[in-house]
Amino acid sequence: MKFLNTLFLLLLTLTATAQQQELEALLKKQNVSGLQVVYSQNGKSTAYSLGQRKSGTRQALKANTTFQAASLGKVVLAYVALRLLDQGLLALDKPLLSYAPYPRLAIQPGADKITARMVLTHSTGLPNWAENPLADSWKTSVLRLKYTPDSCWNYSGEGYVWLQKTLEHLTGKSWEQLAQAEVFKPLKMRRSSFVWQPGFDKNASFGHDNTGKPTEIRRFAEPNAGFSLLSTADDYSRFVRALLAGTGLQPATHQLLLRPANEANRCGHTLTPTDAHIAWACGVGLVTTSRGPALWHWGDNGDFKNFFLAFPEQQETLVLFTNGANGQRLTDDVLRLFFGPGEYRALQWLAEE
Repeated sequence: MKFLNTLFLLLLTLTATAQQQELEALLKKQNVSGLQVVYSQNGKSTAYSLGQRKSGTRQALKANTTFQAASLGKVVLAYVALRLLDQGLLALDKPLLSYAPYPRLAIQPGADKITARMVLTHSTGLPNWAENPLADSWKTSVLRLKYTPDSCWNYSGEGYVWLQKTLEHLTGKSWEQLAQAEVFKPLKMRRSSFVWQPGFDKNASFGHDNTGKPTEIRRFAEPNAGFSLLSTADDYSRFVRALLAGTGLQPATHQLLLRPANEANRCGHTLTPTDAHIAWACGVGLVTTSRGPALWHWGDNGDFKNFFLAFPEQQETLVLFTNGANGQRLTDDVLRLFFGPGEYRALQWLAEE
């Protein structure tokens, strides 16, 4: 028995060494400064933190290095919305304007029909952004429909911000307070926030452009569910595992994350057939892979590219954070490194977005 245990540990060590070498080769090949990856199955996790948090320096990237998680924050908002649904504070099919006015929204046909469910499934008809959300003028920019609500799928950060403001109105709390109370503290995500925290100063990652040159560290002062999440792959892996388990949700509400709400048929692509492998649930993408059905989402702030894929049936998850504009190029190879050969499809669909 002692011999078998020793052999098993040796095999694990050899596997981990091979995985690390492959990840290091991928970073070099795709000109990405650094990554964090956490693979988990049935509660057991393997994690790697490789490269530099700023290229051209000796500032090693570590497990507690803070990344811009970007649009992965949208999934956090979806989870909080479902928590408030269970608490009786939010109804998914009640028009958002019946809760509170939204001054940026222009008066236009159909706007008064938009609901939380439409936001979570990207079927509001709103654009991604009315203008650059980092610009001061964005806060007062006029928000107009791009498509008829509930007619097609169009990715919209604007919709998520509107829902964020609605949840703030319903609870009397800021989005950061809500996220901390409903997600980060219960799940022990100690290095996650939608606004900059002083503790991030010592170990935050720079972003990098497609040449590998460092860009900046963005210190978000105001919470924005669409893009300002700051986190680590370890923290976010805790969150993804909670999604799979339905932690903090009623069983029927948990199913809203696992079952299709629409076919993710893109607006403006009437001649393009719906991708049979892709659908959208309340807050996450669904994809049928060669290993079975999975949940997925991405995060992209330009100089940070992130991704997760999670298999409910296998209770198996992978979270990948990268600090470079080329980070998405690693994703397929990383998925196959941990999940094995197969067709995972989400990246191909995303490339068409």
